[in-house]
Amino acid sequence: EISECLVGSEMCIRDRFNAAMRTIHMDEIISNIREMCIEANLTLSPDMQQVIKQAQEREDSPLGKQILGQLCENMEIAKEDRIPICQDTGMAIVFVKLGQDVHIEGMNLTDAINEGVRQGYTDGYLRKSVVKDPLLRENTKDNTPAIIHYDIVPGDKLELLIAPKGFGSENMSRIFMLKPADGVEGIKASVLQAVRDAGPNACPPMVIGVGLGGDFEKSAILAKTALTRDINQGSPLPHIKKLEEELLEEINQTGIGPGGLGGKTTALAINIETYPTHIAGMPLAVNICCHVNRHAKRIL
Repeated sequence: EISECLVGSEMCIRDRFNAAMRTIHMDEIISNIREMCIEANLTLSPDMQQVIKQAQEREDSPLGKQILGQLCENMEIAKEDRIPICQDTGMAIVFVKLGQDVHIEGMNLTDAINEGVRQGYTDGYLRKSVVKDPLLRENTKDNTPAIIHYDIVPGDKLELLIAPKGFGSENMSRIFMLKPADGVEGIKASVLQAVRDAGPNACPPMVIGVGLGGDFEKSAILAKTALTRDINQGSPLPHIKKLEEELLEEINQTGIGPGGLGGKTTALAINIETYPTHIAGMPLAVNICCHVNRHAKRIL
């Protein structure tokens, strides 16, 4: 009797658990990732399109204005002809927010995401830029594997954000392990150093993501995440928003300009994300992106 009672309780708990879970089949994940890979590479988000057009109107340098005009024209051609905005269609970076009440059916989530990337880059005729081994350099021929960042959150939704990242600008990114005493001026000096070192190599005008706090690797993830934030939305923290505004002004006074050929539009935006850190440190990561700051998001 005791044994039967325990079995019955176990089944009851399992039934309640299953009733509370929401199932998402792998096919839905694969098809969405496939479409997002193509979408992100062919069309910039509305905030990016807007800020590039506004930069063209404000630019004083005739050459800089001409370059920004060409970028606007390039965006329209890519959109109308369904071709990539840039020949470097990037390495697929995927940010996942997985609701704790979601059950993935048919395939594990990592494999489903990579299958979606494979289909997207193959069916969309997007350049395959990933090599299997950093030294042997053999191309995987389907742009997998993606780099995936997972976050388990409350709820029964699955949020997928894909951000293809080109490596002309990625190679210009930096991490600085600052001391707390370096303060705001140390942060500014480090970001400006990264921008000056990047110069024309990051295909300006740039979008700059900054991660401040955490530890070595957390700051880098924060910086990458910062690039996906709407560039019309400043930090919700007043002192960080003030720092964003001051840094953007100082960066645009460097004179690097569009294409690195001079002008006042070196950066379109700078987004800073923060995280608590250790009393002895102040990690700072600067993740630079060119004007083709691509991302697409869907919630399943």
